[in-house]
Amino acid sequence: MNLEKDFTKIYHTHAPKVYRLCLGYASGNDELAKEWLQETFIKVWNYRKSFKEKSSIGTWIYRIAVNVCLSDLRKSKKHYQINESILSSITTDDENKYDNKIKKMYHCIDQLTEQNKALIILELEEVPQAIIAETVGIAHGAVRTRLSRIRKVLLKCITNGK
Repeated sequence: MNLEKDFTKIYHTHAPKVYRLCLGYASGNDELAKEWLQETFIKVWNYRKSFKEKSSIGTWIYRIAVNVCLSDLRKSKKHYQINESILSSITTDDENKYDNKIKKMYHCIDQLTEQNKALIILELEEVPQAIIAETVGIAHGAVRTRLSRIRKVLLKCITNGK
């Protein structure tokens, strides 16, 4: 078995979702998201022997990513502003309304607590709720309830700006 080949496969499978997760925590700051992505996979490589296969490799990697993002946010005590240039990649007139809703959604997500932000970003990435529960360390039923509440808060925020 070739460890480097296996790691490369794992990286290519999970890096896009991890990047988008990090981008959500970084409020659209591409550079910071890439930094956290890199740090996540450095930890995955360094701690590969500690993976006990009690959960899926994806769950383990998402947990590392969440911890990397939260740890850096706590250390810096910075609040990263949304990078509008990333969110404004849709430029046609027909899609301006969609573009504005995306911007509002990211603005509203940015206002959530750290754990709620993790929950909704993973949900938006279509990570199964059972894996989300395992990743953030709360019961599956609690994840369903919290996601429902978060969706209501986000809908109110997007439609009313609050």
